[in-house]
Amino acid sequence: MEQKSRILSLRDVASQINSGGDLQTVLQQLIASACRHANWALGSIMGIDAAHGYAHVIVRYDPTLIERHLPDKWELATSPSLIALQRNEPVYIRDARESVEFPGYRKEAFERDYRTVVVLPMNCKDAEGRPMVLSVISRQITEVCEDDLAFLSAIIHMGAIAVDREHRLEAEKRSAQRLERALQAHTSLLEHVLSDGSVAPLSAMVGMMLSNPTIVVDFTANQVIAGRPPNALYDEAAWQEAASTVFARPLMKAAREAIGQGTSDAASIFLDDGNQRFKISARIEALMVDNQLVGALIIFPTLREFSDLDHLMLDSAKFALSVQMMRSFIRFRFETRTQTELFFEIVEARWRNAGDVAQRTQRLGLNFATPQQMIVVDFPEKTKTFGGASIDVEHTLARIMQQASVQANLIAIDGGVVCLVPYDAGKRQERTTKLTRRIAEELARYFDEAPVVVAGNRCAALSDYPPAWERCSRMIRIGRSFGLTGAVSAQDFGPLPMLVAASEAGDVRSFVHDSVGQIAEHDRENGTPYLQTLSTYLQEGCRSQACADTMGLHVTTLRYRLSRIQDLFGVDVETPEKRFAIELAIRLYGVIDNRVATEK
Repeated sequence: MEQKSRILSLRDVASQINSGGDLQTVLQQLIASACRHANWALGSIMGIDAAHGYAHVIVRYDPTLIERHLPDKWELATSPSLIALQRNEPVYIRDARESVEFPGYRKEAFERDYRTVVVLPMNCKDAEGRPMVLSVISRQITEVCEDDLAFLSAIIHMGAIAVDREHRLEAEKRSAQRLERALQAHTSLLEHVLSDGSVAPLSAMVGMMLSNPTIVVDFTANQVIAGRPPNALYDEAAWQEAASTVFARPLMKAAREAIGQGTSDAASIFLDDGNQRFKISARIEALMVDNQLVGALIIFPTLREFSDLDHLMLDSAKFALSVQMMRSFIRFRFETRTQTELFFEIVEARWRNAGDVAQRTQRLGLNFATPQQMIVVDFPEKTKTFGGASIDVEHTLARIMQQASVQANLIAIDGGVVCLVPYDAGKRQERTTKLTRRIAEELARYFDEAPVVVAGNRCAALSDYPPAWERCSRMIRIGRSFGLTGAVSAQDFGPLPMLVAASEAGDVRSFVHDSVGQIAEHDRENGTPYLQTLSTYLQEGCRSQACADTMGLHVTTLRYRLSRIQDLFGVDVETPEKRFAIELAIRLYGVIDNRVATEK
C-alpha cells in the first residue's frame, strides 16, 4: 500500500514540478514536493561553487519560517554538499546536533530545532552553471532506509529533467532574442547604408553588434576606426586614438599581408607606440568590391568561440561595410578612369582638338596650361598583382605633396601612379630630386619593397607630353632591367644602357656575339684571360708596355696572348675602325651580361 502511495505521489510531484514557469519556480516546486511527499519538515537546494569554497542557497522550503536572518552560503569545509557531489551518493546525518564532522549543521540544528539531515546530489546545474544538491531536514531523529533514499532520488531525477528542460528553453529563448537582435542590427545597418551615411558611425554600430572588439580599416579613405580595446593596456579613448594614428600603418599593413597570404583566421599583429610593444592575434576579414580590396574588418578574439549566429552577424557587418565603402570606391574609380583615359589620350597623341582637351582637363581639375613635369611611380611587381593598392597609395602621395607644399594632380595608371607637378625651374632640379626620393622612401616602407620613381622633362604644351612620357617609360624599363629601384635619373645609367634600351636587343646581341662571343666562351670554358687582356690593351691605346704594366705582365707574355687571340679568333685591331668595333662590342658585352644576370 505504501508503494502504491509513493507511485501516486510521484505523479503529483511531476505535475507540480511541470507547473513552474521558470527555473527558480521549478526548483521551488521541487523542494516543496520532496518535503511534502517524503515527509520532511524543511529543505533547500544549493549551488556548489567549488572554485571559491562555498555552497550557495538557491531556494528554501520552511512553512514555519519565522522572520529572521539565515545564512545564504556555507563554507564547503563545514558542509556535506561537496562530499555528496564527489561521491555522487546521498549523505545521511542521523542527528545533526551530535555531528562533529559538520559543525555548521550542528550549530544551526540547535538554532532552528532540527535533527536529521539528508543531502543528495541532483546531477544538474543552476542558472550560473554550478552543480546543485538537495537537502531535506526532519525535526525528529528519522531512520532513513534504502527505499526512502530511492524515493527521494526519483523525485530529484524528475526535478533534474525539469531543470534541463528549463535550461534548454532558456537557451532557446536567448538564441531567439539574439537572432531578433541580429535581424534588427542587420536592418539598422542597411538603413544606415541606404541613407548614405559614413563609415565611422557604421563602424560604431558594427562594434556594438559584435561581441568581440573590432577595428575597421577603410582603404578608400585611408583611415582606421577602432572600437573597444582588445586588452587592458589602453582605455577606450586612448586605444581609438592610437589605432587611428601610430598604429594605423602597421594595422593596414597587417590586414593586407594577412589577406594576401590567406592567414586571416590567425593573424599576428605587432604594435609599438614608443612606450609599449606587444603582439596580438586577430581574425582579419577582407572587404571586397568587384574583386578589389577596399577595406578590412579586424576582429580580436575572446574566450568564446564564434557561433552560427555570430557568423550571421559578421556576414551582415561585412556586407554593410563593403556596400558603404563601395560608394567611395566607385567614386574613386570613376574619377581615376576618367583622368587616366584623358591622360593617355594626351601622352599617346590621340587628341585632335586642343580646346576640347582644355575643357575636359578643367572639368577634371587638371591643368595643362602651365609648365609641368611628370613624376612616374612604377609599383613593385608583387604590388601590381594585388588589387586596390592605388586607392590608399593616392592618400599617401597626397600627404607627401602637401608636406612638400607642392600642388599636384595624381593619375592612376596600370601598375603605378603619375604625379603632375609644377615644373622645377632650378638648374639642378633639387626640389624635384628631393620629392622623388621622398616618394620612393615612403612607398618603400608602405610596400616593403622600393618602387621605381622617375621624373620627366618640362612639358609646356600638349605636344611635349608624349616624348616626356616615352622617356619616363624608357627609364623605368632600363631601371628594371638593371635591377635599379628607388628614385632613378638618367645620370644613374650612362650612355651604353640607354643605347641598349633604345636599340633592338636582338641586333645588339648578334653584333656582340659575332665580335667577342667566341672569346668570352673560350675564357669561361678554359679559364683564360683573353677578353680581359684584349679590353685592357684597347684601353691603353694598343701600347704593349703600358698594357703589360697595367696587368702586371711581362711584355713578352702580353705579346704571346695577343698572338694567340689573333690565331684562335681572327681578331684584328690594326685599323681604327676595327679597334672601335671590338672596343664597342666589349663594352656592350659588359652591359648585356649585366642585364642577363639581373633578369636571372
